[in-house]
Amino acid sequence: MNVATLVGRVLAELGVETVFGVVGSGNFHVTNALVANGARYVAARHEGGAATMADAYARMSGKVGVVSVHQGPGLTNAMTGLAEAAKSRTPLIVLAGEATQARSNFHIDQDAMARAVGAVALRVGSAATAVEDAVGAFRAARAGATVLLNLPLDVQNEVAGEGEVWSEAWRLVVESARLASSVPVEGPAPGADAVRLARLLEGARRPVFVAGRGARHAGDELRALADRAGALLATSAVAKGLFRGSPWDLDVSGGFSSPLAAELIAGADVLVGWGCALNMWTTRHGRLIGRHTRLVQVDLDPAAIGAHRPVELGVVGDTAWVARAVEAALEGPPAQGYRTPELAGRIAAQVRWRDVPYEEETGEGRIDPRTLTIALDDLLPPARVVATDSGNFMGYPAMFLDVPDERGFCFTQAFQSVGLGLASAIGAAVALPDRLPVAALGDGGALMGIAELETVVRLGLPMVIVVYDDEAYGAEVHHFGPSGHPMDTVTFPPADLARIARGYGCAAVTVTQRADLDAVASWLAGPRDRPLLVHAKVGGGRGSWWLEEAFRGH
Repeated sequence: MNVATLVGRVLAELGVETVFGVVGSGNFHVTNALVANGARYVAARHEGGAATMADAYARMSGKVGVVSVHQGPGLTNAMTGLAEAAKSRTPLIVLAGEATQARSNFHIDQDAMARAVGAVALRVGSAATAVEDAVGAFRAARAGATVLLNLPLDVQNEVAGEGEVWSEAWRLVVESARLASSVPVEGPAPGADAVRLARLLEGARRPVFVAGRGARHAGDELRALADRAGALLATSAVAKGLFRGSPWDLDVSGGFSSPLAAELIAGADVLVGWGCALNMWTTRHGRLIGRHTRLVQVDLDPAAIGAHRPVELGVVGDTAWVARAVEAALEGPPAQGYRTPELAGRIAAQVRWRDVPYEEETGEGRIDPRTLTIALDDLLPPARVVATDSGNFMGYPAMFLDVPDERGFCFTQAFQSVGLGLASAIGAAVALPDRLPVAALGDGGALMGIAELETVVRLGLPMVIVVYDDEAYGAEVHHFGPSGHPMDTVTFPPADLARIARGYGCAAVTVTQRADLDAVASWLAGPRDRPLLVHAKVGGGRGSWWLEEAFRGH
């Protein structure tokens, strides 16, 4: 076999089950080798979509994602998705052909491109090192890196073995990497810092935990510790759903917070961020941290401690491991802390955005996005995975659509690129085939990523695609419009998105009032044999509440 075939076989042996991509001459053989060895190949219509699909798949499945692209333009097309994955520390491998001859029209500095967005750049050096190089890329991804594995065209064609014969050394390398990848990374034992955190919690009257991406695996441990400490529970947006079902769940901390959630988080006397950056989004530019709040951060990465906000105590270690250690160090019976019967009643009645009264904004053939999303939340089955695009609209699906757990919400927003929502929903749907996938898009993001509608139809995904159409880049309209700036560059004429969707093979309905959603109910009751696009003409008279919060930092 040649090197390209060997690399594909090694990755399949290591457990790669799914690969997304757009195949060209430079990645043809490695992709086929993955498929020949049991991996599923999902063809996208654009490399940017393929990279985002692989990112979302990795987030929702907990497995290493793989995307395969052509050299040069195949990689440049994938760069926005690669940047999002790297900023989110998604375990992802990008397999890219590489033209090493400087005169080739495909030649670019692929290493520099990867490093520029925070990814790790690796390369298959020769037939002699191909197995070790592939294993190294997998292990780096498994540890939480987004990795570009360059496959030089000349090296791909080198003979790496005869037929099916692998040397014993190759087998040992692959087996050792497989065993290592199954062992959770916990980092250094927190020791005395765990005891210090235990003492802080014992003295707290209003403790709050905020769990982030680095705590999505630690829900049980954090619930148990919170029960002992009397803490309320919240998450960053990427961990939404982690504490679903708890009567003390405040949902998302930050710009998406409901008024009651913001009040209770800001009132904490001890606030602990678990695997959470405590950045401007999660803390509302620091306004959710009270003047006298004692701030603690727990993270596996020492460099993350205090990176966005000074903390009184930083604990380095895996969040689940630290939570267990802190619980073991607690003395005395469980504390009441923030948890009173009166507060439990307030949380039950007021913490969800749908329970916050609002004056409906309708008319001129448009539906209020809150009314739309609450109605969809009531219609859609609970077993769902929601993926959102970026824009003024995004707070509505993020906060008015409930999700069953932390795997129910796919939030690819680390880079804040518009246009990733539909591809994110595809990757999430492939990872979680037993759930109804819901893509929530603005009109701008829908049109940017619309080529992947064909992918949704081809894969037979029973997806609900909701387009919040205000015929504008709403964030810019509401940011610059009040100052009197002309809006011609960010507003657009109407587009019949339902008709476009039907052209791709989707079912579609245009929604301008609540009654139009009867068509959604009918689709849900039917065979769901093709995706449904809901073209919702939403009111755009004002910016969303979260956007007002976000722009305070601009």
